[in-house]
Amino acid sequence: MMATLKTREMQSSDWNAVAKIYAEGIATGYATFEKNIPTYESWNNTHLPMCRLVAVKNSNVMGWAALSPVSSRCVYGGVAEVSIYVSEKYKGHGVGSMLINKLISQSEDKGFWTLQSGIFPENESSIALHKKAGFRYIGRREKVGQLNGIWKDNLLFERRSKSVGI
Repeated sequence: MMATLKTREMQSSDWNAVAKIYAEGIATGYATFEKNIPTYESWNNTHLPMCRLVAVKNSNVMGWAALSPVSSRCVYGGVAEVSIYVSEKYKGHGVGSMLINKLISQSEDKGFWTLQSGIFPENESSIALHKKAGFRYIGRREKVGQLNGIWKDNLLFERRSKSVGI
């Protein structure tokens, strides 16, 4: 019997697999400004404790998603930034869609009214994934940061909940 793709809560024991997928994203040069994989402790401290997911099949972690706060100010307590990464060998298998849809559902259950993402213009698959999940393009931050000495733009996308914060 073939195992099915499913999502579950990320556990600290998933970190090695999550970090490997994160490294693949870093290697592309268009997934993040990060150059090195953080320690689990560092990653854990910069991401919210809820809404951390992995996509698994046959106990293999195929991708992950998590939220980070956008501000420490309480007025932004319902706004979070999305991180979503899919292993190169599982792209095109519905992993990203499954993760982002589950992340949206969980975030709304936790009271988040806005999810946002900053995406490099070259990351066409991430742009398409976010649009498919109901995110809208809201603007371009030109030359917002450097990666390997090259100024990079960042496209801002957001998704407003239709049920929370209305």
